[in-house]
Amino acid sequence: MTSSLSGRHQDEQERVAVSNEEVVITAPQTADDTRWLITLWQEEWGGETMVSHGQVYGLADLQALVARCGHELVGAATYRIADTGCELMSINATRQGGGIGTKLLAAVEQAALSAGCHRVWLITSNDNLNALRFYQRRKYRMTAVYPGAIDAARQIKPTIPLVGDDGIEIHDEIELEKRLIEKGASV
Repeated sequence: MTSSLSGRHQDEQERVAVSNEEVVITAPQTADDTRWLITLWQEEWGGETMVSHGQVYGLADLQALVARCGHELVGAATYRIADTGCELMSINATRQGGGIGTKLLAAVEQAALSAGCHRVWLITSNDNLNALRFYQRRKYRMTAVYPGAIDAARQIKPTIPLVGDDGIEIHDEIELEKRLIEKGASV
């Protein structure tokens, strides 16, 4: 996989303290970073593809950011820019509660703004109450529910589980969005 972040974003770094260690967020820098990201996707997302609205996206099709604490990779986010929107495809932090996910999300939002996007949006599943809480606390709003969309996605990607967090059956996609630039405002 090759990160497709533009040059002006590749050198940008965001830093945050986590357990007295500095976290740096960048595009993947090495082949080891890319292998780690592939392994993360396989373990957390059941493979190297993601299904959103019936479309299949490969890890190589997406832009990526990784979070590094010292020499250890501790998180990643993947996204895609399309027209005036940015779809967040995945976000993972291997250390919970340290602000890594928040910093990754902020870095994606900044990349989206720099690319001229008016919004960042994402799809999560009906069982993912932690994600719903996480995004709503960061000013994301629910904009749509797609009943049965994950049942349909499971036909494309059979590794999507039937039952998820808290024993909740997984059936529906929930779309959330954060407006970066209000409608009608100039960029």
